[in-house]
Amino acid sequence: MYFFTEHPRISREHVIRGLSLGLVCILISWSGLLSPIEQWNLNLFFSLRGEVAPLTSLVVVSIDDTSFDEFGVGWPWPRSFHAELLDRIRQGQPSVIGLDIAFLEPSIRGTEDDRQFADAIARAGNVVLAAPLTMVKDVAYIKEELHTPIKELRDRAAGVGYTNLELENDASIQRATLFRQFQDQDIPSFAFAIYRAAVAKGLWERAVTNREFLINYRGGPRSFLTIPYYKVTRGEVPPETFTGKIVLVGATSPVLHDLYPTPFASQGDMPGVEIHANIIENIVQGIPLHRMSQGLGYLFACLAGVLAIWLTCNLGPVAALGATLCLAGAYEVGAFVTFSRGLGVMDTMIVMIPLLSGYGITVVHNFLAEKRQREILMQIFSKHVSPEVAEAIWQQREMLIAGGRIRSQSLVASVLFADLKGFTPLSERMSSQALLDWINEYMEIMAHLVMKHGGVIDDFYGDSIKADFGVPLRRINEADIAQDAINAVECAIAMTKELKRLNSLWHVRGLPTIGMRIGICTGEVVAGCQGSTQRMKYTTLGDTVNTASRLESFDKERVVSSVSQNLCRILIGSSTCAYLANRYLVRHYGNLILKGKAEPLNVYEVIGKRGDTSGRAREDDPRHALRIEVSGRASISNGVRADVLIRNLSVGGLAVSNRPNEIQTGKTVELIFQVPGLNLTVQTRGLVVWTAHDSAGFAFQSLHEEHRALLDQFIDQCR
Repeated sequence: MYFFTEHPRISREHVIRGLSLGLVCILISWSGLLSPIEQWNLNLFFSLRGEVAPLTSLVVVSIDDTSFDEFGVGWPWPRSFHAELLDRIRQGQPSVIGLDIAFLEPSIRGTEDDRQFADAIARAGNVVLAAPLTMVKDVAYIKEELHTPIKELRDRAAGVGYTNLELENDASIQRATLFRQFQDQDIPSFAFAIYRAAVAKGLWERAVTNREFLINYRGGPRSFLTIPYYKVTRGEVPPETFTGKIVLVGATSPVLHDLYPTPFASQGDMPGVEIHANIIENIVQGIPLHRMSQGLGYLFACLAGVLAIWLTCNLGPVAALGATLCLAGAYEVGAFVTFSRGLGVMDTMIVMIPLLSGYGITVVHNFLAEKRQREILMQIFSKHVSPEVAEAIWQQREMLIAGGRIRSQSLVASVLFADLKGFTPLSERMSSQALLDWINEYMEIMAHLVMKHGGVIDDFYGDSIKADFGVPLRRINEADIAQDAINAVECAIAMTKELKRLNSLWHVRGLPTIGMRIGICTGEVVAGCQGSTQRMKYTTLGDTVNTASRLESFDKERVVSSVSQNLCRILIGSSTCAYLANRYLVRHYGNLILKGKAEPLNVYEVIGKRGDTSGRAREDDPRHALRIEVSGRASISNGVRADVLIRNLSVGGLAVSNRPNEIQTGKTVELIFQVPGLNLTVQTRGLVVWTAHDSAGFAFQSLHEEHRALLDQFIDQCR
């Protein structure tokens, strides 16, 4: 997969894919599919935070099972009970009394029962009554109705508020609304009506800016001081218990079906009256919770998508997974801290989904893209490059592949053509099967040498091989281009040595022996795929390719006749020769006009590698095959100046006698000598390549091209 790049970048594709993922998540959020998960996450935050002691002076008088048992009366209780309750509580001078009980019909026990209760409400003067709001939906209409207490009670109350709670999809209560529209009027909720009555009695008023908020629950059932109903009516509770407090009276018994699930009551055992108590606490203390704005959530979703894709594309899958999980965890922790400090509720799923799915989708996408890229590269390069080159190509595949094929590019490469001498007449003397086996043996070995030297097998056709050095990865400096040229020449020399070994082997087996021509040229080429999507090959085109081909085939008829004396001719262009840094023994072959060319080209023949005493370098080294015996003097300087006697001379070096002891193999000296019979003074550096007694051999290292050409002509004339 992808490892962290040296310069991680964010591309346009990352942004587009990340934004698209964020938009999909936004649409999912709009649909409401994330709401149950967000509710669950909010419940989790409450559980992690734990219960908090309420700060509002509030008491709950519970209509509980114990009170039912004590009274021994079924519901509804006589309203005289409620009158007695109010009178007992009134003695303590509470701030407000809220009765979370519906009195929608006259008492079944007669008007006197209602009158007693109404008088008690009037005596208290601070009672808020409950009014359920119902809604009937039909295809043609929506009918809403506010069921207020009977007029006799309503007229004496300090306020009336609707008691409906906001049910979520899972029937839990997480939100509170302070007002609802009914008949074009704002109707206060039961909790807000109590708050307004408390403000009228002197409670400090807070600015309420939101009609709806998330309830910041203090805890589960009985988080507030809770007193059984019967204890109050029997005078078992001191009046000062209610002094200055908000008193809520409501059902806590399961038989009255006013229990709901909340974050601290997952089993659905939170009494409605205590939910109202939590809402009042939120208003009085100014601690309601609000979700972050939708716009901010959408922004986070898009950023999460972009970030997940960017991380996954710049890290390996394991590291990206770790980073993604860390980001998800950090966001969740940040959301919890924000919640626990009462700063708000951050939606988590709208961020988690693009973050985690962005990782997952990108890993799958990268895997499939990598698989496709590998198929493309293997189809083109599988048997044409060395494992090292294949690995380098794979590491930089993004630079190479575009539109299902290798991206065409202009680059500098060294192109090698190799062809066998006299293959056509030889093929006429062999059977087809024998010829195929023979040529395949040759091709297998030569292809291996190309790959060993970092080249790419471009093509096989007949007995010819085309190889490219410096593709498909663009070289960015002259040193790399020079190395490609050196690799091509090294490969040619290695092919020569291997052909000599093959000829010896074939001779023993009674098979024909053969020679070879090689042409190498370095320059700009266009490299890319050629063919259809079903069948394509990687190749190079351009003038450099044509020149290498013409160098290989130049004057091939004359070369064939001298195969026995010259196993392999290696011709290189001046562009290649310029990159060899005097590493090889070369001679100027001529200023030639190649086929199809209008301008002449300086061509050189590679004789061998300097200092190589085996193979081609030994056979064709000018110090052996092309040397001439001469007499003369040379001056050498290596800290100390000395004169020596020249014994023989070649285009690649010279041999001397009368050697000073300081001159040892491997030393580099300055040479100055006059070529006998030629009005030419040569000054160059020489490497001591051998010594024997008082004699030594020097290989020229910086011989001027003009001097090389003159020496070449002089030696040819003297032979």
